[in-house]
Amino acid sequence: MTPERFARLQQVLARRQPDLTVLMDGVHKPYNLSAVARSCDAVGVLELHAVPADDPRPLNRQVSAGTSKWIPMHIHASTEAATLALREDGFQLVAAHTDPRSVDFREIDFTRPTAVVVGSELYGLSDAALARVDHTVAVPMVGMVRSLNVSVATAVLLFEAQRQRREAGMYAACRLEPARYASLLFEWAHPRIARRCRDLGLSYPPLDEAGEIIEMPVGL
Repeated sequence: MTPERFARLQQVLARRQPDLTVLMDGVHKPYNLSAVARSCDAVGVLELHAVPADDPRPLNRQVSAGTSKWIPMHIHASTEAATLALREDGFQLVAAHTDPRSVDFREIDFTRPTAVVVGSELYGLSDAALARVDHTVAVPMVGMVRSLNVSVATAVLLFEAQRQRREAGMYAACRLEPARYASLLFEWAHPRIARRCRDLGLSYPPLDEAGEIIEMPVGL
């Protein structure tokens, strides 16, 4: 761990947005999930949520090969469970879906706690998701193609959220609670030791200003 690397981790973590997320509903193409996760990382999303179409293990393997170190993914058993959990945490649910009630995606206030809900590439959003979202939004298009790939549509919405939040000063200071920030910083800087501490039920040891462990816990 170099001081420059540790400073980079601190800088990125300090800009994470704990109240901006994405819910992938009925995912069946892991490479699209990976692309969505990369967009999440780019705009500072803290966590990603997914409802798999069937077996969740391919999704876990795909994301673990890329951005899972920076964007943890929560797997939900059903759309109902996922949307209920997000709503209980205070998120508005904004679906990327064109229907008669859809509005231009730029009309949404993304400075509110927001979960962007997107569907599968083949079938789109499920009826269960559409019945539970607060808003449906569309990306205006003037070409012959009438829809965007799910990962591209998600990126468009996320970067609009980033624009609004940057203008509102929401990236200017760390928005994570100090204890959570410290915990995540240790996990980013020393993932193997963090896993070992969790396995043994040990607290993470303190770090110095350069990100080095000051004193290794007894028993580690």
